[in-house]
Amino acid sequence: MQETRTHRTVLLNEAIAALHVNPDGHYIDATFGRGGHSRLLLSQLSALGRLTAFDKDLEAVAEAQTIVDARFSIRHEGFMHLGEMPASSASGVLMDLGVSSPQIDNPARGFSFRSDGPLDMRMDTTRGQSVADWLTDASIETMAEVIREYGEERFAQQIAKAIDHRRQERGPLRTTAELAEVVAGAVKTREPGKDPATRTFQALRIFINAELEELQQALEASLKVLQPGGRLVVISFHSLEDRIVKQFIAGHSREVFDRRAPFAAPKAMTLTALGRIKPSEKEVAGNPRSRSAVMRTAERTEVAA
Repeated sequence: MQETRTHRTVLLNEAIAALHVNPDGHYIDATFGRGGHSRLLLSQLSALGRLTAFDKDLEAVAEAQTIVDARFSIRHEGFMHLGEMPASSASGVLMDLGVSSPQIDNPARGFSFRSDGPLDMRMDTTRGQSVADWLTDASIETMAEVIREYGEERFAQQIAKAIDHRRQERGPLRTTAELAEVVAGAVKTREPGKDPATRTFQALRIFINAELEELQQALEASLKVLQPGGRLVVISFHSLEDRIVKQFIAGHSREVFDRRAPFAAPKAMTLTALGRIKPSEKEVAGNPRSRSAVMRTAERTEVAA
């Protein structure tokens, strides 16, 4: 039986509180999703405030278009385009990196191994290559590298060989059930309660959407668009994302000395780290998909003259 396609916004109140909202400010929701954060943020803005949202998912854009508010606009683009916003124009940038429940629960999107559907996984179905198309021609070595790097899967080589064997025997994989079956046959052990296909599906989704590369670009762009005192709030859902966010904030939260010029003034820090939080036990109990979330917050420092 298919699950109800509802979405509960993770760390909703905590994220908006972390932005330290200026009612007259301009905010960016870099990953609109189903709009939970955007709607709460709009409720805290004055008539002068503005909110710009980004999302490359057509279903998310359609949801955003139900918000009839002159202070709000949606861009059908990934947040790698954040840097196109005017410099120092934003009072805050919010990035919720999670896949929304309607995306996961809709078999037609191909994100989940729990329901059979086309093996797609593209966030933006109007462009790019589906997972099925990529797996048709990818080499064993390339598949293993992707599954190992983006899924942290120790059976990556066995899975890649199993996919290749399946291609040779019965032709290309076209559905999520077919891929899940191949992975289950290749993965001999797994953590209790975890489906054998979890890491492989994560890896292929991250890879086909270039999620980590886009995150790195968006984080760098946030430095440009944030005003001094503006807040960067990022909610991540797995260790690869959180590691990038943690290292980015840490790297920009300290002065950098050039060893080649020991008497030169250090490069000034551009962020102040404000810590991290995780969902409460109550939130996790009500929304199990929130259990892996980590939210990190930083503040843009004054720009040197």
